[in-house]
Amino acid sequence: MVLGGSLAGLFAARVLADAYDQVTIVDRDVLLDVDGPRRGCPQGRHINGLLARGQQAMEELYPGITQQLFDDGVPTGDLAGDVRWYFNGKPLKQQHAGLVCVAASRPMLEKHIRRRTAAFPNIEFAEQHDILGLTTTADKSRVTGARVQKQGSDDEEVFLADLVVDATGRGSRTPIWLEELGYGRVEEERKKIGLGYVTQHYKLRQDPYFGDLSINPVASPELPRGAIFTKTDGDRVELTTYGLLGDHPPTDQAGLYQWLKTLATPDIYDAVQHAEPLDEPVAFRFPTTLRRHYEKMERFPDGLLVTGDAVCCFNPVYAQGMTVSALGALTMRQHLHTGAAPQPMQYFRDLSRDVIDPPWGMTNVVDLSFPGVEGERTLAVRIGQAFLKRVQVAATRDGDITAAYMRAAGMIDRPETMQKPAFMLKVLWKSFFGGPVARTRAAVAGHISPSNRPADSVAR
Repeated sequence: MVLGGSLAGLFAARVLADAYDQVTIVDRDVLLDVDGPRRGCPQGRHINGLLARGQQAMEELYPGITQQLFDDGVPTGDLAGDVRWYFNGKPLKQQHAGLVCVAASRPMLEKHIRRRTAAFPNIEFAEQHDILGLTTTADKSRVTGARVQKQGSDDEEVFLADLVVDATGRGSRTPIWLEELGYGRVEEERKKIGLGYVTQHYKLRQDPYFGDLSINPVASPELPRGAIFTKTDGDRVELTTYGLLGDHPPTDQAGLYQWLKTLATPDIYDAVQHAEPLDEPVAFRFPTTLRRHYEKMERFPDGLLVTGDAVCCFNPVYAQGMTVSALGALTMRQHLHTGAAPQPMQYFRDLSRDVIDPPWGMTNVVDLSFPGVEGERTLAVRIGQAFLKRVQVAATRDGDITAAYMRAAGMIDRPETMQKPAFMLKVLWKSFFGGPVARTRAAVAGHISPSNRPADSVAR
């Protein structure tokens, strides 16, 4: 049984279907035949990026699904070659690196993955059921199912299962249930980032992309504001703009336009002057990152696993959540191949080491570069920050460095691949002596240049 029918739950159900006669997905929402954002997925109204490694994992779980998404009108490109990245206000040099972008809106991506999951004859959906708690053996050593209640009914039901997977997201109650069962509290790691973002969709009257897929000015310590402005399905453009440490974009239209003027590049502000808004700006708040260290628990009941955001919630700006959920499902599959029940602690250790540790460590270095983010800035963190800054400077001059950086950010390569001596020497040389900064395709075409940037767009 899978508790939660969002992407983490769907990925988990997919791998469980290969090992169990019947898999039941329990969720409080209506799931089947839903095309738009769901109440239980508030981030569904905002940009949700699937990293290159996530696309590979999705394709491994559902062969052919990437092409099905493209056939349904989802744009694509290369993460390093077709995205206009700005770091510290300067564009990275673009170079194709074989990193497939799937520029689907969250509802579109969910729809296709849910449809492919539902096609398995041994997967069923228990929609509009509230999850009340777990059931266990008398000695509480094994979870045997869950107590649920159909919405609109006063009757409680018990769904029995050989294995229960909690995919209920950040609000997971597994930590509380474990305490009630006598297992103690799971250690939690939090970092207050004060992130807030606003999303709006547009129909463009002029093309600001000049062959690019997306325009992404990234927040920096000097300017903790950024945005993603991407083509998406439905012949639309999706904008999510964000600010850290309480500096949040407004939701009134005039105020949002003024906010866009303050970004590190005028590209997005200029583009929306020639665009038709298709909806109202919608806000979302994400105050803290969260990681639950189940791998550190001394005891854990059999018959229960946890996956997705219920284990770890990254800073959404880095778009790691969906990819980590897909890789978590592949890790789960490794613990099912013998036909025996998975051992929870072995699963959590593998999930932590192989899936969560690399992106968590990389983004922790970036988060702590913002002075207002609280956390221990160890010597290793400070060294990592200094080197990452050199990488970003070098990437404005060398496409190979951009490609390597995006392979790590896209979770294709582990971050330590950028620590190889030859690469580090190249980064240092290019960042200090590497020649002129790259120009974007739009700038080369003569449409955008620093000289025509509005005077009031300089961040205060």
